[in-house]
Order: sequence, then structure tokens, then C-alpha cells
Amino acid sequence: MDFIRKPMEIEHRSMEIIAPHLAGMGLTEEETKVYSRIIHAAGDVEYAPLIRMHPEAIVRAQEALKAGCNIYTDVEMVRTGINKRKLAAFGGEAFCCVADPEIRALAEQEGITRSMAAMRRFGKALDGSIVAIGNAPTALFEVLRLMREEAVRPAVIVGIPVGFVGAADSKRELAEQDMVPFVTVEGTKGGSPIAAAVVNAVMYLIDNSR
Repeated sequence: MDFIRKPMEIEHRSMEIIAPHLAGMGLTEEETKVYSRIIHAAGDVEYAPLIRMHPEAIVRAQEALKAGCNIYTDVEMVRTGINKRKLAAFGGEAFCCVADPEIRALAEQEGITRSMAAMRRFGKALDGSIVAIGNAPTALFEVLRLMREEAVRPAVIVGIPVGFVGAADSKRELAEQDMVPFVTVEGTKGGSPIAAAVVNAVMYLIDNSR
């Protein structure tokens, strides 16, 4: 059986297949590239009409990255999926503390999830950062609370938790707030690879070298 073997050729062909599903949506060139990365990471063109992106999300994320911002994630899978070599070239680091012993202790003390405790511990460090959430709706709810109650202001939130309990509600709340630009996906779809793909897509818009 003959098949494409070169990685960049596979990627190029994948984008050709995805392109017709984005035609007519009125996206900018930059938005099309981010949408395409989301669909490519999911292997699911049904994502196309479900993606919600604040009109300033891409430019704000690019500005933050160029300024050397850090990225804070809800789970290690998101942090692992981010191109940390490229992020380091901009001067930033990716952080996840959900597995730290003190986070476990805080979660038990407060009666909350570890992902909530992690975001609570990050606190004001989230200011000017990119927050990337791909697994835990509770982490997204906590970031939204920090924004409302403690005036925390990330540069951009990539909020794409997956699942049947709280995911759709947390993403709806994210899309309805007007404090911070965001990228999200309606409903139950999402996941760590999708959140990481958004972050990487924005970095590749700045510098597409691999």
C-alpha cells in the first residue's frame, strides 16, 4: 500500500482536506490556521462550527508570547503537548503543578479538585499569561472566579476542557465573559491535545520553523 511518509507532506495534505470545511465561514487567514490546527489535532471536521474565538484572541496571544509570557496548564498532558523549545525561544515557560504534594494537600483541605487548587495557587502569576485548559472544567471555573473576584487577568484563555460534567457549562461561561480574550469549543468536545494545538498554532503564526 502506498502512503505519504514525509511529516510535512502529511501535514500539508491534511490541511488541504480540512480547508473546504472552513470555506465560507468568514475567517481571517490567522483564524483559519488556528481552526485548522484544532481540527487536525482532533481528526474531526465537526469541530469547525463549534469553535469560538474572541476577535482579539490571536493578536493578544501573539503579543504575550513575544513579550516572553508563561503558559499555565491544568494538566501535564497539555504542558507536554506544547512546543516548549519554541516557547523558550520567546522567553517563556510552561507550568503545571497539579501533581505537586502541596496542591494535593490544598485540594483536600479546601474540598476542591487538584486542578482548581493548582489554578488557585498560580493566582496573580496568571496575569499576562496564556492559560491553557484541556481537561478539567473545574480549573476553568476557578480561573473565571479569580478573574471576577480577584481581578486576575490572563492575556488569553484557551479553555477547551472535555467531558460530560461541567465542560459545556464552563466553556459557555468563558465565551460569555468580556474580561479576557479566549478560544474555546462548544459542548462536550475538547481535550488536552486540542488545547495544546491552539497554543502551538499561535506560536507557528509567529515563527513557523520547526
